[in-house]
Amino acid sequence: MPIFEYQCQRCGTCFERLIISRETAVNCPSCADSEVVKQFSTFSTNTAAGFSGSLGPGCGCAPSG
Repeated sequence: MPIFEYQCQRCGTCFERLIISRETAVNCPSCADSEVVKQFSTFSTNTAAGFSGSLGPGCGCAPSG
């Protein structure tokens, strides 16, 4: 089950959601608005040593403000 990154169009909040199915509703955790845009994000990998690395910053959203 993938974790997707979103940005709210109303308040600009960036957040992540675990999406179980295509019908999963996604609302902003700050203002509860449903107009959110899926962001481009990097992927993480796990190795046998248990290291979890990323190829970039955590959220693909540009900093607001």
